[in-house]
Amino acid sequence: MAKLVLATCQFPVHEDPRRNLGFATRQIAAARARGAHLVHFSEACISGYLGVEVTAHDAADWERITAAMEEVTAAARRHRVWVVVGCNHRLSGRHKPHNSLYVIDTRGRIVSRYDKMFCTGGAGGKDGDLASYSPGEALITFRARGLTCGLLICHDFRYPELFREYKRKGVDLMLVSFHNAGGRKEARDKYRITVPATLQAAAASNYYAVSANNGTRRYAWPSFVVNAEGLIVNRAPSHRPAVLITEIDTAKKLYDASVDWRDRCMRGVFHSGRLVRDARSRDRGIL
Repeated sequence: MAKLVLATCQFPVHEDPRRNLGFATRQIAAARARGAHLVHFSEACISGYLGVEVTAHDAADWERITAAMEEVTAAARRHRVWVVVGCNHRLSGRHKPHNSLYVIDTRGRIVSRYDKMFCTGGAGGKDGDLASYSPGEALITFRARGLTCGLLICHDFRYPELFREYKRKGVDLMLVSFHNAGGRKEARDKYRITVPATLQAAAASNYYAVSANNGTRRYAWPSFVVNAEGLIVNRAPSHRPAVLITEIDTAKKLYDASVDWRDRCMRGVFHSGRLVRDARSRDRGIL
């Protein structure tokens, strides 16, 4: 059993990495002052999102992005706190960058990186995220204060198979970073319903907590935390920078409707109890 104090952070993402860095370092300090052990930031929050804050990957200022990320690692080391932060990751040559979450430990070391696997867009790679980003291919976990944490980014949340695979890896806490900011009011209203509902279902069906954060620009839905029972237990205010503090305690017993049969279901046995051998069971065309 383990306990971790989580800080789920949100702020308005800008095209200038230095401005984003200012928000991030202030929120890291504020989170640690409130007892946080792990600080979770939103998608592309240091670099800016390609196609939104930054027009295209060849317009990215990698020197400023790198300098800003070095300052984030320094802040993690200075405050002795884990940091999960969204930033574009440059690749070689003409390859489009990854949309990534960096995992930084309490010594300021980058211990891993998750690259968004399901980028939006069609198979031709000319629209959506695929016009600007290269997809990743690996699920990433790390251990912080005895908890196993998993990572996903935005559109990944549409694929329940990913949440189930993380359950197989023994995850206690999912960190899902979004950039559902800006756009039309209709899109905001849709995502205000679909994002919480999907993540609540993922938490309840897999029995782990979920931290979901977002930017704070116009029409953004607010960041929130779901417990392992599938209930939203903390929610940030809309359209304002915020540091949302939540205690994740795996010793606390919550209702888990699937605990008796989940492992068997994951092995491909799709029923509870013991099957019966009965002709009336086999015949599906009778009353």
